[in-house]
Amino acid sequence: MRRLLAALATTTCLIAAADAATVYPLDRATILAGSPFDFKVEFDAVVKPADVSVTINGEPAEKVLGKAPEFIEKEKGVEATAVLLRAVNIAAPGTYKVEAKAGNETKAVTWNVYGTPATAKAKNVIFFLGDGLSVAHRTGARLMSKGMHEGKADGRLNLDDIPPVAFIGTSATNAIATDSANTMSAYMTGHKTAVNAIGVYADRTKDVLDDPRVENMAEALRRTGKKSIGLVVTSEVEDATPAAVIGHTRARAEKAVLVEQLFEVKPDIILGGGSAYFLPKATPGSKRKDEKDYIALFRDQGYTLATTKEELASAAGSNSGKILGLFHTGNLDTVLDRQFLKKGTVAKFPNQPGLVEMTKVALDQLSKNPEGFFLMVEGSSIDKMSHPMDWDRALYETIEFDQAIGLAREFVKTHPDTLIVVTGDHTHGVSIVGTVDDDKPGPEMREKVGVYADAGFPNYEDKNGDGYPDKVDVSRRLAIFSSNFPDYYETFRPKMDGPFEPAVQNEKKEYVANEAYKDVPGAVLRIGNIPRSSDTAVHAVDDVVLQAVGPGADGFRGYMEQSDVYRAIAEALALAPAKN
Repeated sequence: MRRLLAALATTTCLIAAADAATVYPLDRATILAGSPFDFKVEFDAVVKPADVSVTINGEPAEKVLGKAPEFIEKEKGVEATAVLLRAVNIAAPGTYKVEAKAGNETKAVTWNVYGTPATAKAKNVIFFLGDGLSVAHRTGARLMSKGMHEGKADGRLNLDDIPPVAFIGTSATNAIATDSANTMSAYMTGHKTAVNAIGVYADRTKDVLDDPRVENMAEALRRTGKKSIGLVVTSEVEDATPAAVIGHTRARAEKAVLVEQLFEVKPDIILGGGSAYFLPKATPGSKRKDEKDYIALFRDQGYTLATTKEELASAAGSNSGKILGLFHTGNLDTVLDRQFLKKGTVAKFPNQPGLVEMTKVALDQLSKNPEGFFLMVEGSSIDKMSHPMDWDRALYETIEFDQAIGLAREFVKTHPDTLIVVTGDHTHGVSIVGTVDDDKPGPEMREKVGVYADAGFPNYEDKNGDGYPDKVDVSRRLAIFSSNFPDYYETFRPKMDGPFEPAVQNEKKEYVANEAYKDVPGAVLRIGNIPRSSDTAVHAVDDVVLQAVGPGADGFRGYMEQSDVYRAIAEALALAPAKN
């Protein structure tokens, strides 16, 4: 995972090379009417101002956008010219053809500027994002939580009763493979971008904070109305998914900056981990490089701070409606560790709330606003446990995510003006192929894998009715495998001592199988099928499933790009009441 993030950071630098002029927003961009965006043209050589012509629908760009672009003869670190306009907008819906010329160099792109109905269909939107949520996660969660006999599930997930309405394409502007930054950014801005980028088009300069910005969901809500905004995650609150609701950077790793941007937007409810980037540099555990104290700054703005589940319950009952909940310096522990095994960092952070508790507090607080709200809830560690192929933890996370969805389904019974959207940002190459049966004879674990009729049914039980298996290490359990992997030892068992670390770095800085698992009885060495620079499994390119119910759900249908999802939400909330 560490090398994966480093690779993502490197990827953004490669975007700088351009064969010809590039126009941002890119060709086929869909833009919400009235929504601010940065306009930029990058030429592939140094040109003179007199040679540059930029028109929109045949008119000078400054006439359409309201001001003249800045001419940059040589961009910093680039021997080439650019023109730039910050924070412009187009109010009238329609098709706009942009043409940029400099000598013999010409580039033309087309934008679709759209309005929305004058009247909102939905007052509230709850956007559930299962990070890395794949079909196998849903299936596995159902089998673990509800059980099955005679080929029929013994119960249903909350997910199962929300209509699946669309397949979503997840690819980035620079690759078919993708990450959580650009995927969530597309959902939350309506613009696709490059791997690793949030709320910007990734340009050719090295500065990761100067890229052309586009408006995100939180900014659009602040600009157009008085709705409350909530973020509930089990990751750091400045991690890629929550950051995409509020932030702008080409490098998702700029977490200290993203905390600053979080403070600029000031969502009403912020619940998750990541306090290390809020604390001033001198504070033990801080990851900031300055002495800014963002916990103090949020408190000064009327936020109640909660650092444990007890403090969260107290804050929910007594505060002004604004809560900053930071329950870990990093990501929260998984529900399997937090609630059952007491592994990971639970000893250091023993009173972390879960996703269900945090979602309930958020709904209770946000629903007090008569103008409505937008709430984003992320099951963050579905992905974080799928990378190291710790499938039992990933499925427990999926069950927890599903239980949070159950709260929302109860909420809409008394708030029918609420749109619920459930989807993933990308998938993993994960499949359930059968079961692993410890009672089969012999020492070889691979021979205990049951496929076809030999699979039978797993024997998880939930006698206390909490929705989770009473034991994860049952004798006949799900056989789950990844289609891609580094070198690692497959143990065919739940990892009872803490999250799985499949590969470690050798003296050549390559990732090799972690010898800590070599002597587990029956362990099998699997030689990886992805580069040795990867220490975990990687994302898949498969479409994700989107489900929606409530007013505005009819805006999701068929095959959609992730950027199209933003438009459907904008239409449900009437963010640009203009005549199409």
